[in-house]
Amino acid sequence: MTTSAQGHPFARREAFVARHIGPREAEVAAMLETVGAASLDDLLDRVLPTAIRTARPLAVPAAASETEALAELRTLADKNKPLRSFYGQGYHGTVTPPVIRRNILENPAWYTQYTPYQAEISQGRLEMLLNFQTLVCELTGLPVSGASLLDEATAAAEAMAMMLRSLPAKREATVLWADAALHPQTLAVVRTRADGIGVEVRVAEPEAWQLDAGCFGALLASPTTDGRVREVAPFVAAVHDAGALLTVVTDPLALLLFRAPGAEGADIVVGSMQRFGVPMGFGGPHAGFLACADALKRQMPGRLIGLSIDANGKPALRMALQTREQHIRRNKATSNICTAQVLLAIVACAYAMYHGPEGLTAIAGRVRRLSSALRDALRSAGHRVQEGELLDTVRVWPRGAGASARVGEALRRGLLLRDAGDGSVLVSLDETVEAADIDALLAVFDASRSAFDRAAAASTAVDAERARTGELLPQACFHENRSETELLRTLARLQSRDLSLVQAMIPLGSCTMKLNATAEMEPISWPGFADVHPFAPASATAGYRVLLDQLGAWLCDITGFSACSLQPNAGSQGEYAGLLAIAGYHRGRGEDHRKVCLIPTSAHGTNPASAVMAGLEVVAVQCDEAGNIDLADLRTKSEKHADRLAALMVTYPSTHGVFEAGIREVCDIVHAHGGQVYMDGANMNAMVGLARPGEIGADVCHLNLHKTFCIPHGGGGPGMGPICVAAHLAPYLPGHPEAPALGEGGVGAVSAAPFGSPSILPIPWAYIRMMGPDGLRAASAQAILSANYIAARLAPHFPILYRGESGFCAHECIIDLRPLKKTSGVTVDDVAKRLIDYGFHAPTMSWPVSGTLMIEPTESEPKAELDRFCDAMIGIREEIAKIERGEWSAEDNPLHHAPHTAETVLAAEWSRGYDRMLAAFPSDAVRAAKFWPAVGRVDNAYGDRHLVCTCPTVEELAALESA
Repeated sequence: MTTSAQGHPFARREAFVARHIGPREAEVAAMLETVGAASLDDLLDRVLPTAIRTARPLAVPAAASETEALAELRTLADKNKPLRSFYGQGYHGTVTPPVIRRNILENPAWYTQYTPYQAEISQGRLEMLLNFQTLVCELTGLPVSGASLLDEATAAAEAMAMMLRSLPAKREATVLWADAALHPQTLAVVRTRADGIGVEVRVAEPEAWQLDAGCFGALLASPTTDGRVREVAPFVAAVHDAGALLTVVTDPLALLLFRAPGAEGADIVVGSMQRFGVPMGFGGPHAGFLACADALKRQMPGRLIGLSIDANGKPALRMALQTREQHIRRNKATSNICTAQVLLAIVACAYAMYHGPEGLTAIAGRVRRLSSALRDALRSAGHRVQEGELLDTVRVWPRGAGASARVGEALRRGLLLRDAGDGSVLVSLDETVEAADIDALLAVFDASRSAFDRAAAASTAVDAERARTGELLPQACFHENRSETELLRTLARLQSRDLSLVQAMIPLGSCTMKLNATAEMEPISWPGFADVHPFAPASATAGYRVLLDQLGAWLCDITGFSACSLQPNAGSQGEYAGLLAIAGYHRGRGEDHRKVCLIPTSAHGTNPASAVMAGLEVVAVQCDEAGNIDLADLRTKSEKHADRLAALMVTYPSTHGVFEAGIREVCDIVHAHGGQVYMDGANMNAMVGLARPGEIGADVCHLNLHKTFCIPHGGGGPGMGPICVAAHLAPYLPGHPEAPALGEGGVGAVSAAPFGSPSILPIPWAYIRMMGPDGLRAASAQAILSANYIAARLAPHFPILYRGESGFCAHECIIDLRPLKKTSGVTVDDVAKRLIDYGFHAPTMSWPVSGTLMIEPTESEPKAELDRFCDAMIGIREEIAKIERGEWSAEDNPLHHAPHTAETVLAAEWSRGYDRMLAAFPSDAVRAAKFWPAVGRVDNAYGDRHLVCTCPTVEELAALESA
């Protein structure tokens, strides 16, 4: 697949595609021989049904070199005018300590990790997430926190759903009271989510709330969007007296200075950790947070990290309460599990560790003092200001020239202020403010520096009755990393406890852990992309606008659709937004009664959860023995629900890893009964350049940019899930209150920022730009070849499920371990944990079929790594054979005890019935480069029975170690 240099003297020797695709030309030939195909085109002809093949080549630009693509991105970044932002509204300037930026945000050992489903090789990021949960619990005054959510707005929407789910079984209430002073984007997302779950959102200042038995919950802002810090306790009492729950939407700096909402009686507290060292990035990605009372912990959305013990009785971390995950509970899930920003939560946590409680409090105190002094100086200059307690935002009604004139003058000076729309201006300060910034602001309002200095010298502390008291963040991790040397070593220690793409391939089916090239990643830290406020005017974001327009157009071409929304900031949000577009289309045609969503039993578990969030009723469609959608059952269900059929959700290639030949007929059946076809684009990496969802018959398709288009998984986030739609659905793409250009009449906002997480969009832009049309097609072809190569090598040793009509799989294959459990007692978990000893992360376990492994190699892995993985699986099969022959007992064998830690193997006593060297070094490849798991096999059940989800006390650790 190597692209050779052309004859022109200035042609570059090698294109990027040869860097991205792992196998070399000779290796491709050998792989083709193994699978029994004459060429890649021959293989594609046999794998892809003729009916789905596209006749139109991709229209994306010809491939650019890394140097050329980076130069183009630099030009776009430079087009973004650097405004000094005092806009606020949930987004603030912050300083990312260089040690954190270089060693986490820009470090592939952190950003190429996968979601920590294999806890034994995820202890580093799990420890940081436990620290993050501890940080949130300490700040909010509540005992339980999740491991991050997508942003503040979606966290508030999740809190609304939590409060609704927590109603007593016999009580019916559908009213949510929302603070009129919430950030507009937060209120917009809450309203969107409320529509799908039958909630009526009533908006008013909290003093005007009319609380009664019909109300299940309330959302209170403190600080408010215009800068007021509310007293929480009176509203807690009023809401609780009405039998409802209260969620406080807050800011982490406020939590450092004012009494914690949890201490005031709040049930849930949400917000964003953006200002803890995470750049604004034109809106994201940022880590939202949610903490709650203990009684609500089993209603929590997303992920929860908990402490347990391993097989040796040592403390070990893992994701807790995993049975709540949507791929298990499907339409009964409490939320969609793919709602986390792990990498950004880790950055925010490291920021707290770097500064410690004294440093964080000093930052918050300085911001408040500067804001208070600015307000006094503006008052002294004759302007009317908003009185009362404040944190960082000053509201001013300018004398003389109106608000718009002052905002315009500021813009001419390179300052971004917020026009409140009522004659007032909002000015928000942050930790980056320096003396020159204050001088510039004072000049805009004709105020004097001497008045500011006098006010700053006389500024007072928070009133004692409202001030935070007691010890803050006493945990060791927030005190032992104050020097860069200490933090650097802590990060390196944690990094060494995690397996990422730095060490080995991660062959997770459906998750596409491919190369995240350095050239793709480099621009995300450039100030021209990182330091832009999401609500900056179009005149200051010209580079972003070009990038977004180009990327959207390329994605439309790749998928065969007419319009694209980049707003969904996770794959799960893309599913949700796609279904909302379908619902909006039916509503626009006067067919709001169409509420039935057909979902094959093989579908991604996120699909049913998203359908329920969108207010649809899930009806399962069966699959046949070959793993294809049962067309007879589809016809029956479509006919039965024809009057109410809204949509079919289908994954293509299928979740079983094949290109179903009947996909066009599937689409025709649904359309004939009035429904729309939503295509889950999780497996788009097998289709780019080969087939287009829009040409196949789908109406909407979401794309996982963190899969097909190379945004890294980051340990479980960030992700991006934009949707592409046919022309008739374009009017129903997500809107946003701060971006009127996105259109009116569509569905509401689904994410806090208009374009989701734009600062990571240079990654897929660079990938497409450097691959070009031929490279993108070659990547799809190689992904299919690599999967079939693994299937061919493993077929003599394991049954392969769900081959297509021609006997080939698509981009992933499923091996069946169920027969081996019957003959040896070995489970899929045993094989997964033994793979750790061989230096690999396990493939996807027991999904979509229990007792199986779904393997996806991607196009990026070289043949040598594919062979190393196959050799490991074959070696494990030989170990299982020893159990079958009775050479090892079912209870005493290396699979049953895997993974083996260094401490276990080096112990003075070794009483097991197999050699300790075999336990640790099962192959020559492992001897050459050993990755040691940090802990032995984790006891998940113990952790769920003894739930500890914050940094443990000495007593809790002692209890674990003696358990």
